[in-house]
Amino acid sequence: MMKQYSSLQQRETFTIRTYEIDHHKRATIPALVRLMQEAAMQNVINLKISVWDLEPQHLTWVLMRKAMRFGRLPALGDRITILTYPAGFERLFTYRDYRVFDDSGRQIAASSSTWLLMDTRSRRMSRIPTTIQALNDQMPAPDECLPHPANKIPRPDAPEQQKHFEVNFFDLDFNKHLNNTFYLKWMLEVLPAEVLEQRQLQTLDIQYRNECHWQDRVVAESQRVNANTFLHRLQLEQGGKELALARSTWD
Repeated sequence: MMKQYSSLQQRETFTIRTYEIDHHKRATIPALVRLMQEAAMQNVINLKISVWDLEPQHLTWVLMRKAMRFGRLPALGDRITILTYPAGFERLFTYRDYRVFDDSGRQIAASSSTWLLMDTRSRRMSRIPTTIQALNDQMPAPDECLPHPANKIPRPDAPEQQKHFEVNFFDLDFNKHLNNTFYLKWMLEVLPAEVLEQRQLQTLDIQYRNECHWQDRVVAESQRVNANTFLHRLQLEQGGKELALARSTWD
């Protein structure tokens, strides 16, 4: 039986479809991250702390950091189970864990993430409401949680690869911002062909810094640090505002 990490956890089972795979018949990273997000959305809806539940308080969730580890990517037709749950508070920040299991119950991927609440009127960080803090007693013990992403991600100081993108209408999420899966998709898209075609992602750590909107033009950059590690940056083409930083490692 799959472990119970928290009474707040959500368990969702998915089958990998043809539109979610690459030429190796394995789930793509953006597809797997979208499934993680779907499980999390069902969780916050059930807990009544979704963006729609928080609208009357003029609050919305903002993703700040996401650190992912991949052991094996599921293949076409594989059934996977995603467990996700709130994983604690720290000052203004909240944490959420994701664990991905194959059909035999073996964990094949995991992700920790950092969130904050933003006041939609002032566009500033907001304190965590007492109604959400009340969930603290049902959080898993700290040693049951995944490590929180903490270290700073360096900026690429001598980018070697660059690519330009434009935010299209169907790239937006329900907040009318660029869906966060496009951040990681565009950051990875700029890597050398041999990495994308022949190697598998092991870790990806992303720091989200600013929102991105419809018709914004975006520049993605990458820089090789060593044989297995790359630094990534996403910024607006006009003005150079930094949208996100990331570090990836490959086998």
